[in-house]
Amino acid sequence: MKSKKQEGFNDITPTKSELEILQVLWQHGPSTVRFVNDRLNEAKREVQYTSTLKLMQIMAEKGLLTRDESQMKHVYSAAHEESKTKTVLLNRFVDTLYNGSATKLMMQLLGSKKPSKKELEQIRELLDKFDKK
Repeated sequence: MKSKKQEGFNDITPTKSELEILQVLWQHGPSTVRFVNDRLNEAKREVQYTSTLKLMQIMAEKGLLTRDESQMKHVYSAAHEESKTKTVLLNRFVDTLYNGSATKLMMQLLGSKKPSKKELEQIRELLDKFDKK
């Protein structure tokens, strides 16, 4: 049986709380538990330091974070790039809910939430790039 560290990144699904921690690390870079906990308390909800510490230790064991123990205060970093993580999670989401159809996802999304003018321009630019390929 594989340990959590041996599993491939594609096998790992971060929880909502783990994604909140990853968002802080992607935005601010390598950080201490105290820094991450303070950002969570500012942006989300009241979180105890010990809860953040334990969750970040678990995330390191799972391979979601790396930990630099070379100094007195341990510094954690996201183990994977933000774009890679989001791509894996989005692909899994599309596969699960839309039978792998990006078209169905886009139709649902655009039908339920009206994009701004700027967002529509960005979508058109992306579609134009696909047409040119």
